[in-house]
Amino acid sequence: MKVYFPQWQGSGIGTNIEPGAKAVLNFLNDDDFLEIPLSKIEAGPQGKQLYAINNYEAIVEQLTRFKEILKTEQPNTLKTIGGDCGLEIVPVSYLNKKYPNLGVIWFDAHADINKPCDSASCNFHGMPLRTLLGEGEPYMNSLLSSTILASQIHYVGLRDIDEPEQLRINEGNIYAPKTLNIPELIQTLKDKEIKHLYLHFDFDCLEPNDYNKTYYQVPNGLKIKDAEECIVRLQEQFEIVGSSVLESITTKTEELAPISKIIKLLMH
Repeated sequence: MKVYFPQWQGSGIGTNIEPGAKAVLNFLNDDDFLEIPLSKIEAGPQGKQLYAINNYEAIVEQLTRFKEILKTEQPNTLKTIGGDCGLEIVPVSYLNKKYPNLGVIWFDAHADINKPCDSASCNFHGMPLRTLLGEGEPYMNSLLSSTILASQIHYVGLRDIDEPEQLRINEGNIYAPKTLNIPELIQTLKDKEIKHLYLHFDFDCLEPNDYNKTYYQVPNGLKIKDAEECIVRLQEQFEIVGSSVLESITTKTEELAPISKIIKLLMH
């Protein structure tokens, strides 16, 4: 199943996240993508904060919609164009229920593993992994089809980590290398007897000098060619049951040229 879900409310103000997702959809020109309608609840600068989460009500409304669609359709695989990283709690928890011990590969400059009370920004796109662990806002647990274990999380391109996030990474012995080592990543997954993968791809994992049309730019990122190689090697060795492309903000399809191969690898 292919999903277009341009959720932006998890990023707070969300400048260009929704039109950025639309540009990726236009680039692919694939009518198979099902659009998840966004909430009409006011969000952004005038949005309401609940439980230390900005735009909480809008996020919950549209994530509930996403979960109900998956419950009805029961797809075996998911490919999602987004949108901010907060949307991941629905597809990852759904696929983890279907494929226990799902390997979650988190291509991202950020750890996205804050509790709401620990997040300086109060933006939900910094909280999805903590929520997926069952350690986030309790009122959001009903959005989860399952919870994951720390051992299922594997970071690629991580380099901007809040102190509470680093503590949780250390506590869970979460795979978070300083540099990409593809053979080591593959062996780590095999040692855990992981056979199915979810590939989360926030474009800010990339080196800004390679691609800078992202919601955040963090220096010393992955080279595009290394990210492409990593995706291909993982596709060769494991069954990819879910993938996403997130938080690109260009509204011009021609500016997607540097990341066109990554988009096609993950969405075709």
